Amino acid sequence: MKQKFKINNLLRENIKNIKPYSSARDEYQEVNTDMVFIDANENPFETDVNRYPDPQQTKVKNVLSELKGVPTNQILLGNGSDEVLDLIFRAFCDPNKDNVITLPPTYGMYNVLANLNAIGIQEVLLNKDFEPNVEAILNAQNKNSKLLFICSPNNPTANSFEASKIENLIKNFEGIVVVDEAYIDFSNEESWLNRLNDFPNLIITQTLSKAYGLAGIRLGICYASTEIISVLNKIKPPYNINQLTQNTALERLNSTQKVNNEIEEILSERNKLMDELKTISVVENVYPSDANFILAKVDNANKRYKELVQKGVVVRNRTTQPLCENCLRFTVGTKDENQRLVKILEKLN
Repeated sequence: MKQKFKINNLLRENIKNIKPYSSARDEYQEVNTDMVFIDANENPFETDVNRYPDPQQTKVKNVLSELKGVPTNQILLGNGSDEVLDLIFRAFCDPNKDNVITLPPTYGMYNVLANLNAIGIQEVLLNKDFEPNVEAILNAQNKNSKLLFICSPNNPTANSFEASKIENLIKNFEGIVVVDEAYIDFSNEESWLNRLNDFPNLIITQTLSKAYGLAGIRLGICYASTEIISVLNKIKPPYNINQLTQNTALERLNSTQKVNNEIEEILSERNKLMDELKTISVVENVYPSDANFILAKVDNANKRYKELVQKGVVVRNRTTQPLCENCLRFTVGTKDENQRLVKILEKLN
């Protein structure tokens, strides 16, 4: 029987009593036109960005809270999801002692960050249907297994995992389960945000890089219990989200209808592209997609990748990944871009 979750049992010792850096804007945040700010050694001449940004990104979190139905004290923003993931490693995993579990083929940064933080990696392959092997995952954990990474919809396989399997893992994994929902806006499955408060060991990460079209501003989002968010807030850099990023995020988050229209167009183009790929002779299998990309098996991935590049189309060659031999990953582009891809593939022999 799984013991009652206690965050202190998982935290690194040096993190438990750490005192975060107190920035000038943490000490005084109320701003009005009559205030004189000479506390932070800033340049006093107005450039629109001469002041330090809000270290808690209050306005952005308020909009996200409204959109997602999650209180602001359960939201943390990072310089891309990669910073969020790195903070999770640094909070819960002791270097050269602890390990994490990943489910290849999956997002490669989990392993990169584990290696960067000197954390062991236990890999449990997905099954032939690209689904988690729940029994094998739970059997793989040991007393030093702190994190389990579940990417759903998964990159590069594009499928969402069965909800019952994810729930089984959340309930029975002894550490923290990180559900990476970078592609959730393209999925028919419900976000695990709806169950966030049911599981104290659940962390959900999302991003503005995909559906919101803001990959260039680097804004990742973490949703978790107030306890977990409080810990991550203590160790994040004080001004990790710059003012330009906050401004752009606010503008886009307040344009939900435009974003939804773009998502609908991407999904429409995805379905058309999948149908067309199935008719091409060099394509042997097109896997189901719940994301804004398609994984397809071709006759010779290395050869076809090079031919596409020579014709001016760059795709992702995933043939070196487990279970993805001779597979290419196609991001859904504009209608014209997708047609260009199809026409080139049709001429290959």
